[in-house]
Amino acid sequence: MNRLFLLDGMALIYRAHFALIQTPIRNSKGVNTSALYGFLNTLLAILEKEAPTHIGVAFDTSAPTPRHTLFPAYKAQRDEMPEELAAAIPHVKTLCRAFHIPVLELDGYEADDIIGTLVTRAEAEGGIESYMVTPDKDFAQLLSPHTWIWKPGRKGSDHEVIGLPQLPEIWGVAEAAQIIDLLGLMGDAVDNIPGIPGIGPKTAVKLISEFGSVENILANTAKLKGKQKESVETNADKALLSKNLATIIRDVPIEVTWDDLTLSQRDDEALKNLFNEFEFRTFTKRLFGEGGGAAAAPAKGGRETAPEPTLFETFRTIRDTEHTYHLAETPERQAELFTLLGRQAEFCFDVETTSLNRFEARLLGIAFSWKAHEAWYLPYSDPLFTDLKAVLASSAKKVGHNLKYDLSILTRMGIPVGGEIFDTMLADTLVAPERRHSMDYLSETLLGYTPVKLADLAAPASASTEPAVLDLFAHAEKSKASKDLDVAAIPVEIIAEYAAEDADVTWQLYQKLEPLLSASGQEKVLTGIEAPLLPVLVRMEMEGIEVNPGSLSVIGDELQQQIDQLAKSIHAHADRSFNIASPKQLGEILFDQLNLIEKAKKTKTGQYKTDEATLASLEGKHPIISDILSWREATKLKSTYLDALP
Repeated sequence: MNRLFLLDGMALIYRAHFALIQTPIRNSKGVNTSALYGFLNTLLAILEKEAPTHIGVAFDTSAPTPRHTLFPAYKAQRDEMPEELAAAIPHVKTLCRAFHIPVLELDGYEADDIIGTLVTRAEAEGGIESYMVTPDKDFAQLLSPHTWIWKPGRKGSDHEVIGLPQLPEIWGVAEAAQIIDLLGLMGDAVDNIPGIPGIGPKTAVKLISEFGSVENILANTAKLKGKQKESVETNADKALLSKNLATIIRDVPIEVTWDDLTLSQRDDEALKNLFNEFEFRTFTKRLFGEGGGAAAAPAKGGRETAPEPTLFETFRTIRDTEHTYHLAETPERQAELFTLLGRQAEFCFDVETTSLNRFEARLLGIAFSWKAHEAWYLPYSDPLFTDLKAVLASSAKKVGHNLKYDLSILTRMGIPVGGEIFDTMLADTLVAPERRHSMDYLSETLLGYTPVKLADLAAPASASTEPAVLDLFAHAEKSKASKDLDVAAIPVEIIAEYAAEDADVTWQLYQKLEPLLSASGQEKVLTGIEAPLLPVLVRMEMEGIEVNPGSLSVIGDELQQQIDQLAKSIHAHADRSFNIASPKQLGEILFDQLNLIEKAKKTKTGQYKTDEATLASLEGKHPIISDILSWREATKLKSTYLDALP
């Protein structure tokens, strides 16, 4: 049987671009290649594993569609496409043509409509299995016995194939066509489809289950009660409009034949040139083997191009990565560990405890690492105190993640931590302040590795036990379920595997982040300010601080005078009084009254955006902007510190 794969090009490149928005991939010329990289990875997964006989990639165009004619506000709330993403689209199309895969687009229609038309034609043709490659839920209305959604995986997870049998489980309806009715009732904020106010997914499913369609609901409003009846009757036109907007067109007049969609021989030379231009060494090796492509141009100034990430590939785990983790459970092994630690100029450590509360937590053990893929776990007992104290108080450089917690536990025990401190969480905050800094996230982003969840390791051991509380602080993001595990029921070998991996991963993050920190020029900020401040903060939190309410009150009064003066200035610029703290009122002043931007961006609720980034972009256009930013800063300072502390 023939296998047709139709890719939703716009959805896939949007997904790829924003999946790497915090750590974009750039070649040595500074070009953002995230969208191209992610799209290519999905495409290759299909070509290599799914054996398609026919394939095509559908795109939207900038031309208005019948939906815009019907409802001018359709998708009107969406932010403008980022410039770097818009610049990637022609490259994605060039890539498709190099694979001899047709680019499918037609003015007046969306990619959804083109795909809907082609799977409908395939259904009529017979002998064809159709797969719609998209993360978009709207495509569920097209499911049939021979048509599936091929949903790409996220963060290393495998893709998902969704068919008719999954409809009740995922969407709560029995028929694919009822997806349109669901959207007609509850609307779709992503596309600005209004729906009926007050009807969410659960209510929509309930109504569709009872009445079958929007039309039947409107014909039977007498069976509804109270506010629901009133809302449905009042918004009947909105429901029908929304259903129309959500319906994928299945008879687009696009001229494409089955021969056009037949998978054919790729243009290797064109692909090599593309891979060379965008410096996709991994893909060159994947398609053409070692030395299969031309050498990439060196980066300007000798800086190496950032390594290609593995966000769209399956991440490595503890189960498929060779490692050596030791358990220092006997006196002999403990002595061996302390001897080895005494020889190290630097090492990583990570405490494992019984609680998130660092003032109550009891130390279970400590993991150590000073070499990638190798680590030790030391279960703690009182006789080890002296040796442990000597090791941690030594002048060796100490590495850890979120070390403030570890230092809090050890300080309570009377164990000082000596030597230089390198906290990978703080280091990453300096290197890339805009992204998340959890160990798991950094491991996947920088190492292509997903740390194990304690719940997964412990499941066999804890299956028959009553749940208690185990919190391994600073790694709670690994699995919220871990706090429901009974540490006493988990063999020490399992705890050792989990803890040792934490130390191992943190050590590898240190090796990645140290050169990045140095290159960013922020090394002295960490070593001279942030790291030395950690033990000070620990002592402050443990012992408390004394505040002078009188002095704070005086400062607060002075700040209030500034706030009042700024408010007067803002109201003068606006020529009227209004609530400066109200985003709605502020937006109306800035964009309706003062007209600072012709087409100001709005939130999903229809209000003008007045966040700090939006206001910062307007500085210099009107003096009211700097006053508003200063007013916000002053009010936040007063409420957060001066009013709260006394």
